Amino acid sequence: MSTAPRPRLRHALGALTVFLLLPALVACGEKVTGYGDETVSGFDGATVSADVKKAPTLKWKSAISYPKDPKVKTLTEGDGEAIPKDRGVFAKIYIGNATTLDKEWAYESQAAEGEELPADKPWSTILKGAKVGDRIEAIVGSADLLGEGGNPQMGIGNHDTLLVVVDVVKAAADKTPHDVDATELPKVVEKNGKPTGFDFTGIPKPKADDVLKRVIVTEGDGEEITTDQTVTANYLGMTYGAKKPFDESFSKEAVPFALNQVVAGWTNGLEGVKVGSRVLLQIPPELGYGSQEKPGQGGTPGIPANSTLYFVIDVVKAEATPAPQ
Repeated sequence: MSTAPRPRLRHALGALTVFLLLPALVACGEKVTGYGDETVSGFDGATVSADVKKAPTLKWKSAISYPKDPKVKTLTEGDGEAIPKDRGVFAKIYIGNATTLDKEWAYESQAAEGEELPADKPWSTILKGAKVGDRIEAIVGSADLLGEGGNPQMGIGNHDTLLVVVDVVKAAADKTPHDVDATELPKVVEKNGKPTGFDFTGIPKPKADDVLKRVIVTEGDGEEITTDQTVTANYLGMTYGAKKPFDESFSKEAVPFALNQVVAGWTNGLEGVKVGSRVLLQIPPELGYGSQEKPGQGGTPGIPANSTLYFVIDVVKAEATPAPQ
């Protein structure tokens, strides 16, 4: 199977995906608060430690009433850069159940840089005006954060009040494709009318924090692609300055893949492109394979860690993704 559109773990699809794909730390508390029991409103029901150098500690005073909308406050203000508007963040997150009053966090991040949180509600509300280094506390309804069913794996019901602590680590990469002049990307080398590689002559070495660059070489006349579709395409991928592709399908046959299950550079770079188009993409590491190193297969070169990826993609068709069986 191809290297380029290999399925990946996508944390940016929404809060529910974030929590279902990662191990949940479930604590079984003895005290259960019903809807008729005494509760308090807002942040008076709990104390959360403010030292961002340490994982937050949690002490309950009382159950917290279910909020109509998220309530947010900054416990500790960071001194890092402000998170750009409409940009997701990487953050360490901690979730406590303010209805059952379990002593342990129902969920806490394990990765050093935390999870990538999307710029969608309720995260956009919680992270409005956030800066790197902030510790933010929020009171959120379980339905708003996890959907109507809650999350039984985390011991969270469908109408539980959640206390969420967010330690902001860094801004997520800009996923917006930037349409550039064709001279900014390498030329496609062809043989017998099919792409065989890229010519990087005159193209400067890319920076790790470059944006997602796109060139529509030929615009098709089909429907615009949406991220919930399965796209069939021919493609060729190379790293900067490489002599050979690390993967390609032009010598074989077009490959179908669910657009929301590939590297973010493909997902965002192909969204809105018309079927029948030829597209060039320059994908920065954070929207590709990041710090992962991909070994070569069958005599093809591998992908070094933190590589910028270059693709030529011919979109053959796009159709609805089959529902999971």
